[in-house]
Amino acid sequence: MRFRHPDGSIVHLAYCTNVHPAEDLEGVIAQLDGCSALVRKELGVPVLGVGLWLANTLADRLANSSVALNRLRRALDRNNLEVVTLNGFPYAGFHDRVVGKKVYSPDWTEPARLRYTLDLVEVLAELLPADASYGSISTLPLAWRTPWDRTRDAAARDAFNRLELRLAKTHETTGRRIRVAIEPEPGCILEMIPQAADWLTPYAAQSLVGLCLDTCHLAVQFEQPTEAFSTLQRAGVEVVKSQVSAALHIPDPEDPTARELLNEFAEPKFLHQTREYGGPGIDDLDMLDQLSGHASWRVHFHVPVHAAPRPPLTSTTDVLDESLEHLVGGAHPLTHHLESETYTWSVLPNAPQNQQELAEGIAGELAWLRDRLVGLGLEEIK
Repeated sequence: MRFRHPDGSIVHLAYCTNVHPAEDLEGVIAQLDGCSALVRKELGVPVLGVGLWLANTLADRLANSSVALNRLRRALDRNNLEVVTLNGFPYAGFHDRVVGKKVYSPDWTEPARLRYTLDLVEVLAELLPADASYGSISTLPLAWRTPWDRTRDAAARDAFNRLELRLAKTHETTGRRIRVAIEPEPGCILEMIPQAADWLTPYAAQSLVGLCLDTCHLAVQFEQPTEAFSTLQRAGVEVVKSQVSAALHIPDPEDPTARELLNEFAEPKFLHQTREYGGPGIDDLDMLDQLSGHASWRVHFHVPVHAAPRPPLTSTTDVLDESLEHLVGGAHPLTHHLESETYTWSVLPNAPQNQQELAEGIAGELAWLRDRLVGLGLEEIK
């Protein structure tokens, strides 16, 4: 979906395909022909944006085979789908029975992470629409917080320095400007905006490496959007991409009904970092006894933005709304890439039972976001 900002620039809205499990070309094409096509039909839009997730083996194949890449391109074209952004955070196995901390491997100290990201750069440079101002790739915030030391940080810095050089060369040789965005996440080396801004400052001049702002993660950490954006502005770090998502919010953890409903979200597949306002944090919902319960909790569980959880649970759409005002509500957009990233549909209470229900849910989120963007003065391009 495309929107014209009052300054004349184009803002792209996509949904992230990491909600789908396929990791090979045939499976990804089937997803595009199936669910993605249904989402576009539900929305009635001429072009639907998809933020592709490509597992490492498929990224390698596409980067080295024009035949495979053309097959993917034809699937996108026949379904009127466009790709301006890729999700390069999960490497593989994102729909294993248990994902947990495996999603952070390999991290940015390991050569495999750089190789994977460079493959994605090659693929996106080929898929990017001719009229897109740039392409974006989101990636993990270096690594899970442990183990970490100066040697590991130096290795990650070296990898990003090499990445920046490749991004500059790609722009020079192809004319395609591809940018990589670090996505802060609770529990990782870079989990809050000030940490990310500080680490990213050396790349601010070229702005080929910047930030992916996930509004769910921002909310879980109880960060205030206004303060976060001020921090980025002072550091000169740009928001390359934003994943516009909502976290689970528990206003009163001592409410027995809230605790009972929260149990429905305690599932083993994904990690659900939880933070208590003004207090400590835990790495998953099986550690709740370590929190006092005297203040509100927020859980790293991406919940559909258009469908509030059962009361007394709520979600952090207020943080999302405030973030959108900063991102695209000003005189000029702070980013041109917005991505809906609710990858948790399969583990939600009352999860969709088939592809049609999933497509309707994804379309509902995008329609909700469309209304917000139009309310901020953007014009949908039809």
